[in-house]
Amino acid sequence: MKFMRKKSYRFIILLVVGLGLAAPGFSVTAADAVTAQDIKRETTELLQALKAYSAEQRDEAVEHSNAALDNLDQRIEALETQMLDQWDDMDQAAREKGRASLQALREQRTRVAEWFGSLKSSSASAWGHIKQGFSAAYRDLQGAWENSEQEINSEERK
Repeated sequence: MKFMRKKSYRFIILLVVGLGLAAPGFSVTAADAVTAQDIKRETTELLQALKAYSAEQRDEAVEHSNAALDNLDQRIEALETQMLDQWDDMDQAAREKGRASLQALREQRTRVAEWFGSLKSSSASAWGHIKQGFSAAYRDLQGAWENSEQEINSEERK
């Protein structure tokens, strides 16, 4: 029981610290929207940290990754809010591109979730392969973010 309580406290601390570090760059307003550079930097930091985790440190890697994914989910919602805020100023083509890019972003997020599930339950012998797969999927998610941000912030307006 002590072990589980200690792990819970560690997770809460990790989550609070992770969100606290991300909070200064995060806002749901269009003027303060997160940039692709922010996502790129955070992705690099997550993937570097993930490389350092051994199979014996799987729980810590999962906690770190989960906090990053929770933060990214909030940012995806903020990007969608940004698009909706700009909706009246967008022409039909920009709306369609924005919708399509957000759909691609969500699909990539689903792929990352699948790898994350594998990361949580991987065996020690499969750890390296699963880490690589999760990392590749997360990098692809970063690319999808960049595309969505570019489509939503494009100059194609009415």
